[in-house]
Amino acid sequence: MSARGVGYVPVTLHGRRVILRTLAEEDYEGWLDVRVRCHDWLVKWEPRPANAGYLPEDRRSFAARCAIRERERQIGSGYGFGIFYDGRFVGELTLSSIQRGPLQSAFIGYWIDEAVAGRGLMPESVVVTLQYAFETLRLHRVEINIIPRNHASRRVVEKLGLRFEGVAERYLEIDGAWEDHARYAITAEEWSDRAPELVAGWLLPRD
Repeated sequence: MSARGVGYVPVTLHGRRVILRTLAEEDYEGWLDVRVRCHDWLVKWEPRPANAGYLPEDRRSFAARCAIRERERQIGSGYGFGIFYDGRFVGELTLSSIQRGPLQSAFIGYWIDEAVAGRGLMPESVVVTLQYAFETLRLHRVEINIIPRNHASRRVVEKLGLRFEGVAERYLEIDGAWEDHARYAITAEEWSDRAPELVAGWLLPRD
């Protein structure tokens, strides 16, 4: 069954060049194309417990994952966005593990098509998401955790000047191994101070 369903209204966020939109089954073909072309470039950075196969990439599994993301959105625990550029799917960004109460926090994770990497699309996508997280969802803290040797992903947070908080040892199981992660974060207070700079630099039209 399509994740769109009756009454489904996607969340859509607009950047300067990218559009972030919650995914549905109808996005499968574009998603599969990128995953197949970029398989070797992506999977080495993704969670996969030891002795387990890679995540299935058939349409049914994709539709089920979209449905799970939609349930998370409905209960306010997470948002899974497809990233679209020049009218086509080029990656994903998740705002996940949203905690309310005294924490008011979440995590961002992302991946992008190797063919468009290095064009600044992911920093732009992160700024769009931070704006949504702090100004619409009213979160207080957003964290991004990256394997230290994943230099492409680290360039994203470094371009944005997000605060480095140190390295968490053996933090997540990635591709069958427990990997250290460099931890970057930004709080609502920091966003309030830096929003004019980040929005002007990454989201507003250029002259």
